[in-house]
Amino acid sequence: MSMKIGKYTLGRELGRGASSIVYLAENDAGRQVALKLYASDKGMSEKSAKLYRKLFFTEARMAGRLLHPNILPILDAGEENDLRFVVMTYLENYHAMTRHTKPDTLLPIKTVVKVFFAMSKALDYAHRNGVIHRDIKPANVMMNDAGHVMIVDFGVAKSAFDETTHIGGIVGTPRYMAPEQINDQEITNQSDIFSMGVTIYELLTGIPPFISDTLPGLTNQILNHDPKPVTTLRTDIPEPLNRIVMRCVKKPLKTRYKTCMDIAGDLINVSDDLDTKSAEVTEQEHYNMVSNLSFFRDFTQPEIWEIIRAGAWKRFRKGDTMITEGELDENFFVIASGEASVHKGKTVLGTLTTGDCFGEMGYLSRTKRSASVRANSEVALLCVNATLMERASRDCQLRFYKVFAHTLIERLSRTNERLLAAGV
Repeated sequence: MSMKIGKYTLGRELGRGASSIVYLAENDAGRQVALKLYASDKGMSEKSAKLYRKLFFTEARMAGRLLHPNILPILDAGEENDLRFVVMTYLENYHAMTRHTKPDTLLPIKTVVKVFFAMSKALDYAHRNGVIHRDIKPANVMMNDAGHVMIVDFGVAKSAFDETTHIGGIVGTPRYMAPEQINDQEITNQSDIFSMGVTIYELLTGIPPFISDTLPGLTNQILNHDPKPVTTLRTDIPEPLNRIVMRCVKKPLKTRYKTCMDIAGDLINVSDDLDTKSAEVTEQEHYNMVSNLSFFRDFTQPEIWEIIRAGAWKRFRKGDTMITEGELDENFFVIASGEASVHKGKTVLGTLTTGDCFGEMGYLSRTKRSASVRANSEVALLCVNATLMERASRDCQLRFYKVFAHTLIERLSRTNERLLAAGV
C-alpha cells in the first residue's frame, strides 16, 4: 500500500542523501511532484535533532523567496507525525551533472560554458536575495537533454535575512568546500563561487582539483595547495576559460571573483570566441568537402570561399525529400557528399552522387521543379541562391556562370542521348 503524507501519495524513490529521501509523489489533483522527506528525529540526540530541524526549516523558508528559471522551485512544505517534508517541481528527464565528471563522459566545452553561465546567473540571483547555497557540487546541478540547467537542494543554505536558517559548524560536501568553510569561518557568496569553480573544473577535465584518500589530506589540499590549471589536463580548453575557472578557486578572497555576475560577464566573451571558432571549423570542413569536386575544379581558392559563403548548407537523412516536384525554387544544388535519386511521379529517372549538380532550370528562371529528388543516404548539399550570388565578386560570378553553363549543356546532352536511345 502506498504511503501518504499530507495530500501527497508517495511513489518510487528518486534519490537519497544523508538527511532525506526524495520520492516521486502525486498530489490529490493528480499532479506529479518531487517530495523530499526528512528523517524523523525520534531517537536522535538533541544536537542531531536540532540540526535536522534546521535543515528542514532552511529549505522550507526558501519557498517563495527564490523564483528563477535555473533554480528548482519549492511548491509546498509541511510536517506530519514527526515527519517533515518539502515539495518541489518534478524534474522529468533531468540528470545530475555527476554523469559528466569522468574523463570518458565529458560534455563538449561549449556545453560546459553554457552550464557555467546558467549557474552563475542563478547563483547571482540567489546571492542578491541574500541566500548562499553552501553545497554547490555536480550532484546538485541538474540538466535535461535540451541543455536546461537547474540548481537544486538549498537544504543547507544560509540566508542573510533570517537567523533561523543559520546552521552552526562545518556544513557542505568536503571536496567542494571553500577554504573558509573548511576553517569554519564566515561564509559568503564567494564560498559558492569557489564550489562552482571546483564543479566546473571537474566537468571540464574529469578530474577533481583536490584529491586525497583521507579527509585530513583533502582539507590540506584545499587549504594549502593550488590545483593544476585546467589547460594542463585538457589542451583544447581556451586560455580565457582556464583563467576564469582558476580565479574561481583562488584561496584568498581578494583574488577570487567577488560576484557571480562578474563571472557571467567574462563567460560571454568565452562563448563568443567558441562560436567564432566553431563557425571557422565548419567553414573549413565545407571547403574541404567541395574543393575537390569537379564543379569547382577551375575555381581559385578565394572564389570557392565566396561561393561557400554565398550559399547555404543543408543535410538530409536517408529517405528525406530534398526538392519536391511542382515547387517554385531558385536554388542550384551541388551534392557535397552522399547519393540521391530523381523521381517523376512514381518513376525513378536517375541517380545523383557526390559532385553531381541539379536545379539548373529553377536557378535560371525560377520555374516549378519538374521532378523530385530524394536522399538515398545521408546527403550534404550546397545550395547556391541566385540572389545571393549577385553579391559575389565579378570574377567569381563569371567563373560560376561559365561552369554552370557547361554543366547545364552536359545535362541537356545526356538527356538528349537518352531520348534518342529510347526512340523518342
